Amino acid sequence: MRYFFRRLPLPIDRMLVVESGSRTVLEAGIPRFRAVFGDWIRIDLLTCLPGLPSGLDPGQTRVFQVAQYRTGPDRRRLLGELRRGYSVVAILCTDEPVMTPWKIAAALALPAKVLVFNENSDFFWVDWRHRGALRQFVLFRAGMLDDGAARELFQILTFPFLLAFLLLYAAGVHLIRLGRLAFGR
Repeated sequence: MRYFFRRLPLPIDRMLVVESGSRTVLEAGIPRFRAVFGDWIRIDLLTCLPGLPSGLDPGQTRVFQVAQYRTGPDRRRLLGELRRGYSVVAILCTDEPVMTPWKIAAALALPAKVLVFNENSDFFWVDWRHRGALRQFVLFRAGMLDDGAARELFQILTFPFLLAFLLLYAAGVHLIRLGRLAFGR
């Protein structure tokens, strides 16, 4: 992931879209990408779905089907191929657990600016300037913005102490039992 602390690199000529959600969301987002970045931008696709979404030209779009890269060396070869030439990686982050390892690998391994695209056809850059939107997005996806968030946070923070107490209690009970057996009581 590049340009986290810097503004957008110019020019943006090629974009890789990681289609990790519903195809209708991506089809609604492609016209927005073209409106913001220009009609001339080349959009390639990393997907697990068959076919090509509407709005993408079959002659101009390169499609990478993840099902064709099943082994570890094949996946490394694909990531090596994707590392060249993309200035932007747009990741479709809907509330569906589709291609999660590929989303993470694309965001971390590719030397490109990362764009997060949600199910409402809204998108934002993953960078320092948009850290507030990124924080809100992560908290919303983790379910920490609703009424039970304080209780969940309390449970997460107290779990290690509760586990340590229970382990010490169990060890104490077993030590007392072993002591009684050793002295014949």
